[in-house]
Amino acid sequence: MKDSDASAGASFDVHGLVGIDVDSGTPGGSELHHVLAPFRGGSRAPLRLRFSGVLTPIPEQSHANGHRFTEGSLYLPAHHVQIVANRHGYVIQGRGELLSALIPLLDSLCIRANVAMIHAASVEYRGSGVLLPASGAVEPRILARLAAQPGVQFMGDDWAFLDADGMLLGCAKPMPSAPPGRTRHPAAFFSLLPQPATPEWLARSAARLAASAQPVLERYPGAFARRWAPERRTVAPERLFGPGRISSAALTRLAIFLERFDGRDARLESRSAEWMTSRVVGNFHAGLPAVSRRLIEALGATGIVPLEDHFGQKAAVARRALSGVPCFLLRVPASWPAERTSQYIAELVSSKLEE
Repeated sequence: MKDSDASAGASFDVHGLVGIDVDSGTPGGSELHHVLAPFRGGSRAPLRLRFSGVLTPIPEQSHANGHRFTEGSLYLPAHHVQIVANRHGYVIQGRGELLSALIPLLDSLCIRANVAMIHAASVEYRGSGVLLPASGAVEPRILARLAAQPGVQFMGDDWAFLDADGMLLGCAKPMPSAPPGRTRHPAAFFSLLPQPATPEWLARSAARLAASAQPVLERYPGAFARRWAPERRTVAPERLFGPGRISSAALTRLAIFLERFDGRDARLESRSAEWMTSRVVGNFHAGLPAVSRRLIEALGATGIVPLEDHFGQKAAVARRALSGVPCFLLRVPASWPAERTSQYIAELVSSKLEE
């Protein structure tokens, strides 16, 4: 989408759960439109997120830990972002990087609707939803091989929504098209597979450069993506898998947490729904950009979204959703190349669902 199109503003509907409105002229509007592309359209959902470039002054805010707040507002001066809570949800205001507020606040509203956002790849296999969380992320080639199997439909490569009744809801947003080893936007997922080795002298130089640039990247992650990882480096899932190979919802029938490890052979271990709940809730939070995690912490510290409620309610939703679902931990040797890994996982998913 061109920036001129994004500047006009747009509305989005996330599975009928949350309506999102992006006002015209909102900073980072192009990136917001791009990320929310699969949900474009009007929404009647009672829970709402609104993005605006106009910051409304709120008098008599308290000061603490570098932010300002009232019982219903939070202002982060370092990021020029303000969150205003209302009975319908939140308004995100300011001239700073607003994209970083999208995922944590959308997650907060989804929890109200008994839905948990999960950091995972997902596919539908002959009517069954398959959840594939990972400590990093599932490499695109694994998803491509899975989606090539008869009866498989793509649901998402990065985010998924899991409702308390076990329904898996997809998020078929544009996928990164950068080849393995290329740097991606810090907020995007990183490959589960090992990357090409970097010469020691270059690694040291890169580390110093990354350290000096980190404050800027954390403050404006979306701006960095728009400059260095624009939309031309992503591809719509429909182009990769075909328009008839995309699914938006399926009942969850299998959950496999993927890890790389220093072993010689792949290991598949059965796990409880409680174990899987703990991993997916923690993995989602750990995978957020630093500025998004700080936003959650500030909302908790000010009592706007108490942390014990946020994590406790999310865990309750995921635990109920995964009740009765076969859950596994799959540890794949770090030495395995992408082709072998993708083939093994595709065959494993197929065999487990056919048992």
